[in-house]
Amino acid sequence: MTAVFTTNIPARLDRLPWSRFHWLVVFALGVTWILDGLEVTLVGSLSPAIASPQGLDFTASQVGLTGSAYILGAVLGALIFGRLTDTFGRRKLFTITVGVYLVATIATGFSWDFWSFMVFRFITGMGIGGEYGAVNSAIQELIPARRRGFTDLVINGSFWIGAALGAVGSIIVLDPNLVPQEWGWRAAFVIGGLLALIIIWVRRYIPESPRWLMTHGRVDEAETIIAQIEARVAEDSGRPLPPVPDAPHLRLKSDHRTSWLDIGRMLFHRYPKRTALGVVLMATQAFCYNAIFFTYALILTRFYGIAPASIGWFMLPFAAGNFMGPLLLGHLFDTVGRKVMITATYGLAGVLMCITGWMFAQGMLSAVQQTAAWTVIFFFASAGASAAYLTVGESFPLEVRAVTISLFYAFGTLLGGVGGPALFGALIDSGERHQILWGYLLGGGLMIFAAIVEVFLGVNAERKSLEEVAPPLSMALDDAP
Repeated sequence: MTAVFTTNIPARLDRLPWSRFHWLVVFALGVTWILDGLEVTLVGSLSPAIASPQGLDFTASQVGLTGSAYILGAVLGALIFGRLTDTFGRRKLFTITVGVYLVATIATGFSWDFWSFMVFRFITGMGIGGEYGAVNSAIQELIPARRRGFTDLVINGSFWIGAALGAVGSIIVLDPNLVPQEWGWRAAFVIGGLLALIIIWVRRYIPESPRWLMTHGRVDEAETIIAQIEARVAEDSGRPLPPVPDAPHLRLKSDHRTSWLDIGRMLFHRYPKRTALGVVLMATQAFCYNAIFFTYALILTRFYGIAPASIGWFMLPFAAGNFMGPLLLGHLFDTVGRKVMITATYGLAGVLMCITGWMFAQGMLSAVQQTAAWTVIFFFASAGASAAYLTVGESFPLEVRAVTISLFYAFGTLLGGVGGPALFGALIDSGERHQILWGYLLGGGLMIFAAIVEVFLGVNAERKSLEEVAPPLSMALDDAP
């Protein structure tokens, strides 16, 4: 006979006041996106140096293909590590995945030709892709419901802190007066990989998610950890914790197991509209970001005559706009609501992208004006893209949260991200501004399409517990929806 137990762990986590414990979660887990931003910017800003005769002598198409290899690796890593995260726990996997990233990034710095660079970038992508499911699920399960939207958006937006660091770092390592040209880009990858050692050390202090433990029948461990978290928060705040809300306890089955068939039924039978929404949001933002960001340095060098060593200066305001979007707009996703804000940010970004693409094709923009335009566009696009990860994380049951985040990231990125850098690389190789315009119009049109889909399929999940938005699959049969 199946054992059933009751728990109020979600309510106990959601009622906690913000504390140093939550800041630790934000720093130790959110740093993943800083690493991803550092990686992408390094390749974007360093691509002219890597492609030069003193580097690995790549064509623009080869630069685009290396970007696609990184994304393809992230897709595979997400699929593999996402399922393992739901099976073996958040804590184990977010340590393993950052270790994969560390080794592969350092190896990238020792690449000797196009194929070795491709392989190491592919493996680096696997580590980062695995992080998305493990880290996003842990963050959402540990952060109180009233702050989940803002926190998740800012953490995902911190990708651009890494981008800014990568831009500054590229300025330093590409200065021949400081570092020999043939070694500068290599040093950047090695240093970036070594930074992951700090992350592994800090993550030792993050506990396993009590929500994950309770849905795997390990209720005693879950109770021990939630009690430890409550004690830490009470000590940090210096005052008694607020009472637990008088809400019904969850009744869960202790022996529930989830198969791939169960995941398929959940996606296509129980939540088909949420599945369609997640694919659209993830695929459209992936195309725009990967297509434009992986090749922006080539646009600056080939069409505006910017020296490779100066690319970082143009990346800095672009990165700042991308981070300020989630930071300044993030709280509105918890107050005004998910549906309104996702529609607005995707729609504005799409319209502005089409207009800017037309102005670029007409030769109406300087390098500074082009950068200013992208900064404004991605102020809105970054908030929307971060909300896409938030949406797919909170819209599905806890037992499959990591694998669904990974699946949507993987399929969305595969549909929208892998081909983007290669397409734009080929369009840039044509040397024709009007050819590149078609790529910008495609990207902007996709963002507008996603905004329309959000209007009809969006989920109002603001300030609700994760279990209210999507009841656990392990909920006792008489309580399940």
